[in-house]
Amino acid sequence: MKLIVQIPCRNEEEYLPITLRDIPRKIEGVDCVEILVIDDGSADRTSDVAREAGVEHIIRFTNHKGLAAAFSAGLDACLKLGADIIVNTDADNQYQGADIPKLIAPILAGKADIIVGDREVGNIPHFSKTKIFLQKLGSFVVRRLSGTNIPDVTSGFRAFNREAALRLNVVSRFTYTLETIISAGRKSIAIDSVKIRTNQKLRESRLFRSNFYYIKESIITLSKIFSMYRPLQIFTYIGTSIFTFGFLLGLRYLYFFFLQSTAGHIQSLILSAICLIVGFQICLIGLVSELISINREKLEDILYRIKKIEMKNVRGPKK
Repeated sequence: MKLIVQIPCRNEEEYLPITLRDIPRKIEGVDCVEILVIDDGSADRTSDVAREAGVEHIIRFTNHKGLAAAFSAGLDACLKLGADIIVNTDADNQYQGADIPKLIAPILAGKADIIVGDREVGNIPHFSKTKIFLQKLGSFVVRRLSGTNIPDVTSGFRAFNREAALRLNVVSRFTYTLETIISAGRKSIAIDSVKIRTNQKLRESRLFRSNFYYIKESIITLSKIFSMYRPLQIFTYIGTSIFTFGFLLGLRYLYFFFLQSTAGHIQSLILSAICLIVGFQICLIGLVSELISINREKLEDILYRIKKIEMKNVRGPKK
């Protein structure tokens, strides 16, 4: 049983050594623990520091590609390196490495494919009330969209078994945290959570630049993901609403046409016709998008099978 801890990072020369020292190298039920650092185009000595600290594997981007890209590259590399379990953690030592055995325990027991660490954000002292509210609101929305029961969807401390890692595909550029949970829920991958501890805050979050930025990017990400996984539902809601509004305007015009003078109400007729046409077209777009979504699911299944073959060749035949 091989465990690889992957750490996406950028300009973490100061704090990466602290995170690395906190990761246990011997875990019961695991034969081998290795570390992979994904350097997302750092301008400092992040890669050198990782190498000096004895990190076994380092991926370095020549330019900044974003957290989601770093996470995906790490996941792919871990699979090629033969990982049976992959743990993702942050480079700023936010999470306690000592909780890794607790995080992977349900996977070792065969009870889950993905485990997300629950920070219990309401109890984190350096989180503002606004940030706690936004975190809880986001978790509620993602739970509704994914059909899962993960209390802390933005936690980056999570574990994946090999099968789950093979099935996940991240298209978001902002963050992987929301999309992987929604994807897991839609693909019926067994996902659960365990309570974890956090360390003292070392620096400000680079992902959570401001409340406005976080809300904007999260809404964009959720809208994109929701449109990918439930296009017919979202376009039907929008199209039906516009069509209904146009229909009611049409009824209003007919009321004046038969019972009163239509003078001054021709604008309602024009707007009604526009809304009826646009609403119907949006519903058709939803139908086409649903067909595209089904095709995407088939392509993801093909990609999964290709990955299985590729990883089998990498690891070699079983003896």
